[in-house]
Amino acid sequence: MLDGRVKTLHPNIHGGILARRDQKHHMESLSKHGIGTFDVVVVNLYPFYDKVTSTGGIEFEDGIENIDIGGPAMIRAAAKNHKDVLVVVDSQDYPALLDFLRGNQDDQQFRRKLAWKAFQHVASYDSAVSEWLWKQTVGDKFPPSLTVPLSLKSSLRYGENPHQKAAFYVDKSLSEVNAGGIATAIQHHGKEMSYNNYLDADAAWNCVCEFSKPTCVIVKHTNPCGVASRDDIIESYRLAVKADPVSAFGGIVAFNIEVDEVSCFLSFFS
Repeated sequence: MLDGRVKTLHPNIHGGILARRDQKHHMESLSKHGIGTFDVVVVNLYPFYDKVTSTGGIEFEDGIENIDIGGPAMIRAAAKNHKDVLVVVDSQDYPALLDFLRGNQDDQQFRRKLAWKAFQHVASYDSAVSEWLWKQTVGDKFPPSLTVPLSLKSSLRYGENPHQKAAFYVDKSLSEVNAGGIATAIQHHGKEMSYNNYLDADAAWNCVCEFSKPTCVIVKHTNPCGVASRDDIIESYRLAVKADPVSAFGGIVAFNIEVDEVSCFLSFFS
């Protein structure tokens, strides 16, 4: 019907999802209408975000057709009735779901976690639709309200002060378009970074990117304590350290060109 627009928007589906098993009149109503119940709802939404951000863009009508209606409706229904219905929106949760089902257990915390994730998933999806539609309607004007879906990148060692808990969230679209600077950088080694580490790293990166010649910048507490440019990047590093050796200890070091790992290591002993 309607080219598939309403295929899952039906009482036989939503009735079976939303019915409360502990309510006698709910079950009697299902029986009266010949509707079965659902124990698990697994939904993969239309890839709206991927479509509208694809290379070359997408026609407005094609964008509209890629807005999923039935999927979010089933997700929200199952999440609301998570006491009786398991809802899964992430393939990474499939193994945990199978373990849960095989164990024949009734862990309400697990159900609530999946329900929370489901509502979060739909909220992020709707946010992407809203942002795209605004741009299609008024262009580059600022919207009167804005919802930004963020994803957890990492837990931080601590916040601005050691007694504070902190976490780092990023807009997932940044890494997809190779943007974001320090926010989307990959940490290859070492313990978890703190809030102050990220501030210093961002300051160092912004500073070093101002230079075209091979440059080293050392930052401590968001202030450059050593900046040097030379044709040899290792020489730049040595001079940057000499500018303030005391502050350089424990500081953030940034380079604007690729540094050979062996050369960088040897520079500490020369």
